[in-house]
Amino acid sequence: MGGFLNLNRRHFLQGTAAAAIAGTTGIRLAQAADVTIGIVYVGPRDDYGWNQAHAVAAKALQGVSGVKVVEEENVPETDACAKTMESMINLDGAKIVLGTSFGYYAPFMVDMAKKYPAVQLRHAAPLWTPKDPKNLGSYFGYLNQAHFVDGVAAGLSTKSNKLGFVAAKPIASVLSNINSFLLGAKSTNPNATVQVIFTGDWSLPVREAEATNALVDAGCDVVTCHVDGPKVVIETAEKRGAKTCGHNASQAPLAPKGFITGAEYKWITIYKSYAEDLAGGKALPNMVSGGYEADMVANSPFGAGCTPEGKKAAEAAIAGLKAKKPIYTAGLKDNKGKVVMDKTYDNLDPYLDKMDYLLEGVVGSIT
Repeated sequence: MGGFLNLNRRHFLQGTAAAAIAGTTGIRLAQAADVTIGIVYVGPRDDYGWNQAHAVAAKALQGVSGVKVVEEENVPETDACAKTMESMINLDGAKIVLGTSFGYYAPFMVDMAKKYPAVQLRHAAPLWTPKDPKNLGSYFGYLNQAHFVDGVAAGLSTKSNKLGFVAAKPIASVLSNINSFLLGAKSTNPNATVQVIFTGDWSLPVREAEATNALVDAGCDVVTCHVDGPKVVIETAEKRGAKTCGHNASQAPLAPKGFITGAEYKWITIYKSYAEDLAGGKALPNMVSGGYEADMVANSPFGAGCTPEGKKAAEAAIAGLKAKKPIYTAGLKDNKGKVVMDKTYDNLDPYLDKMDYLLEGVVGSIT
């Protein structure tokens, strides 16, 4: 969207007649549609990462009959997101608004849900609780399953047996991706280790480049990551001759020589179900989550960096995850020697959402 339309969204006043706004600014009102869905991004839609993963789903959703998609990118985690969402509701007639950034939820989306009880709002992180408005909710994909598959392929595509991981912060969802990547690699290559470097925040391009170079210097010949925009990590590793696994969306075009595969969200599965439920007059669930078993995550097509053995093993791992084969089994220890898995856990077990350790085989510390 152009900057002019963005400006009007963020400064839209509820008391102003939509027809007057259309007449004075030249904004065309939303065409009639069975369902209009608003999607708000914190960054650019072409970031090769978190925002692009949602934008890919939005583009696919535009091809669904009776569905209109209204998008806005580069909306900060301030009251600007509330103004954007409010204008989507009043100006475009959105029946549901999707907030895709962590900081949008409270207080902005909570307050918006209270103000517009007839509109559905959904947020891309598992933050909703029964105490929150009933027209608000969360959706979430267990991307660690796809990172497990990354590890499976990486374990058979490395020569040094040293894998590198550039991570933003040591929170549970990030630790889950690191540990799952390790377990995938160990399943095909018992000698594999994963060295992790935490940058400290979600988007620090200079630090991400430094971390990638440090990992390659340490002998890691495969590098992956969990940061908002993996572009810098993938491109830096490619220039250094290291192989890569992606995160959030496909980074295959950035690494024609070394890309193995990548962990991708498949948000279209959730977005399409929302549209179908709204069109059919059905109540939307407040919480939607899942992994491969629910077609909510995927792996990028295999690239030149993946060996034939790695591809075959990864495809078998995907089949196993679709059949709910567990990743975390009894007896696993953290990298300080403490047993952290006293039994085998289902891949969606809430216990795994509280992860606060790095497994044995991961070189690094969360402190």
